[in-house]
Amino acid sequence: MVQRSIRRLFVFVSLFATVVGMQAQGDLAFQRANHLRKGINLSMWYAQASDYSAARLTTYTTAEDFALVKSLGFDHVRVSINPEPLIEERQSGQLRADAMARLDATVQGLTSLGIAVVLDIHPENSYVTEVTTTDDGYTRFLNFWRNFAHHFAGTPANLVYFEVLNEPHGVDNFKWAGEQGRIVSVIRSQAPQHTIIATAGNWGGIDALLAIEPLRDDNVIYTFHDYQPFPFTHQSANWMDPHYIQLHGVPYPSSPEGVAPLLAGISDEVAKLNLVRYGYDRWSYDRLDSEIALAAQWARARHVPLWCGEFGAYKLASNPAERAHWVQDMRGALEHNGVGWAMWDYQGGFALVTKQGSTPSADPAIVKALGLSKR
Repeated sequence: MVQRSIRRLFVFVSLFATVVGMQAQGDLAFQRANHLRKGINLSMWYAQASDYSAARLTTYTTAEDFALVKSLGFDHVRVSINPEPLIEERQSGQLRADAMARLDATVQGLTSLGIAVVLDIHPENSYVTEVTTTDDGYTRFLNFWRNFAHHFAGTPANLVYFEVLNEPHGVDNFKWAGEQGRIVSVIRSQAPQHTIIATAGNWGGIDALLAIEPLRDDNVIYTFHDYQPFPFTHQSANWMDPHYIQLHGVPYPSSPEGVAPLLAGISDEVAKLNLVRYGYDRWSYDRLDSEIALAAQWARARHVPLWCGEFGAYKLASNPAERAHWVQDMRGALEHNGVGWAMWDYQGGFALVTKQGSTPSADPAIVKALGLSKR
């Protein structure tokens, strides 16, 4: 009788310790998410570039840029990384020592300033398709992550975060859940203390997020990207569906009256239809906030932290004041719902800064829209 009671007590204590441990890990993810409140994407640097030479990588974004990021009040950056230039041997995922040394210097330069770094694995679309649709591509990606996570396992776990894959596509949410779960297990085997950032399939938008359930790992932050409404944020973007190229001067906020003057100048019928829809959708702060609220509600119901890894508006053909208005509304909606954010991007087509030579200068209207000020 006494032995049975002791066994029961032992089982109870073990279960209690397990529950407490899981709760502690869950709390850790929320603590880490608190360091991802106001961020910027350092894009077009280690990813989405045609040149990954040492000469370009060491001059495109520099310590002067890091200092500006810090002085503006950002607490984190998302560094987009194309894995292919880092890989020495394709099948095993063995990493190139020289390429990793440059990335190490970047991470150290940022974390030394107290800036948290999200290491965002951000391949070309063809690589993503191989990962999500072929067994060989997926196996190679697992091997890459095993090496990559092992390499950075010694970095400060409170300042370096691992983002599994930017905007997975070519795979449904159910299949991606299994694939992502295994990747997370591989990362966790190499870096037990680091926080992992996971996303839904179908390009990682809010609609896909609402259709997934959390992974069986409590030290995970969930992310989504939000560029709604696309007729405004991607007007004239030549990498989107062709009809976006005909959109110029699209106003924000939207109304039927606001878009009416533009319709006569648009020959593409799909572009015209999308613009009419955009007007009647009446996009404004309230509309943005209502959608972000659903994402925040999803996270609260599952007790997981949430972070918006990308939002931004293309500069080429948008009115600068209206672009700043949209940025302010999106940032305000995210913060109203308790969601940290990283704007896209630092110096690309959605840029916060312009450069005169190597000296960066931040757009004061966007700085203000982000609720920041240079110190």
